[in-house]
This record gives sequence, structure tokens and C-alpha cells, in this order.
Amino acid sequence: MPKHRVSATKRRRGWNRGDLAILLCGVLGFFSLAFGTPLLQHGEAAAPGGSIHSAGPTSYVEWPLSDGATTRTGSLGPAAPVSTDPPATPASVSAAQPAPAGPLLPAASAPQHIQYAAAAIDTAIHPLEPDNSAVASQTIVPPTTMDGYWLTPFGTPGNGSNNTTYIIGHSWEGQDAPFNHLSSAASVGDEFNVITANGTIRYRVDSVTTYLKSTLKDSPIWDMVPNRVVLISCYTEDPWGKNVVVSASPAT
Repeated sequence: MPKHRVSATKRRRGWNRGDLAILLCGVLGFFSLAFGTPLLQHGEAAAPGGSIHSAGPTSYVEWPLSDGATTRTGSLGPAAPVSTDPPATPASVSAAQPAPAGPLLPAASAPQHIQYAAAAIDTAIHPLEPDNSAVASQTIVPPTTMDGYWLTPFGTPGNGSNNTTYIIGHSWEGQDAPFNHLSSAASVGDEFNVITANGTIRYRVDSVTTYLKSTLKDSPIWDMVPNRVVLISCYTEDPWGKNVVVSASPAT
């Protein structure tokens, strides 16, 4: 998300695969917001480089879309060779082990609030639904606020989730905005709560990665991973060139 400067006075259906850009209103500056291949993991040295009234140009981020959901498909490769060995006897066959049970989750529903104590984030989440004009132009323009925004064409958190849940938020310069803290305070192993319409889900951070602001199409953050939550904002140490992405899964 773009990093904003505040003055002293006051400041799922029928989607075709293609690029969809998020246009985020800038304040006194333009920030390119396209993601690309991972540049560095959190902790490595970075290369140098309520509603707020906005003015100035906009910026964007691209991602791949397919009908109804984001997915990544690869080559199946050559067919597996056919075995000529005799079938195993019952004594040589191991008993199937049941998959470990995951955390008990409320039914999948819209995220409404995020509480991330380690990063001092306690803010509302609003749905961001692209309208026909946004689909036609392949752009989304979210409000310029300090809240979080859930990208509705993708997943919802909870039991029955079929995709990743993406929550985006602006970083600000000159204001202590919640999403600023993803750059400075988010760490692997942190836990945070996502409050949904059906209950609260506890998440644990799996990775904190800084991305170059180039294309996002090949990034693994867009893989279809049910019940994963991805938080995205501008990387405050290099808002012109990078973004920070926090990936988390339900805590056991």
C-alpha cells in the first residue's frame, strides 16, 4: 500500500485471468505499488533506496485472477511408470494414519476486525468489492483510510475456506498508522486475531517477506491456500521500491 504524507495543518464470478490493479490514493506523492519476486526475508538489511483527505496521483498493484478464484496450475509432467512388482500382501501394508486434526474454526465468513498486539494493530476491516467499472478497467480504488480492506474476490477465513484471505492497508508518513507496524514489528511466530462474522480465529505468522515493487504474477502469495491470511502494506524503509507481506495460518 502506498505510504502517505500528512500535512501539519490537516490534513465471484466471471473473472477472467489477467492483471487486476489496486489503485491506492496517494497524498503528496506517487508510489508504485506493484509486487514482484521476493527480495529479502524480514530481518535482513534492506537496500537503501478514520478517513484522511487525499490529493495527488494514484498508485497500483497487479495480481493474476481466474474465474471465481486465484489459482496456480503447473505441468503434470510425464505419466508415472507402471509397476511390474506383485501387489503387496496385507502384512506389508502399513495402516493408514489419520491426518492430524487442525484447530476448530468457526464457519468461514467475512473478516471484520484484526487485533495484532505485537504490531500494535487493532483496526476494522471493510470488504472491498470491485464493481463493474473496476472489473472493466482492471483496477480497484479503496478508500484512503487507516483501516484494513479485505479483497472479496478471494478467500474468507474459517471452516470451509477455499482460498487465501487478503487484507491490505495503507502505510502513512507523519502519522502512527496501524499498518506502518508491519514493516517494523511483525515477526515470524507472532499471533494475532481475525474477528469474523461467525467468531474469532487465532493466526500465527509463518513469514514476513519484503517484495520488490515489480510484477506480482509469479509470487507464491497468490497461490490458492485455504485459511491462509496475507497482510499487505507499503514497506516503510523503502516505500518507493518495496512492500511488506505477512503470511499466517491458523494457530494450533
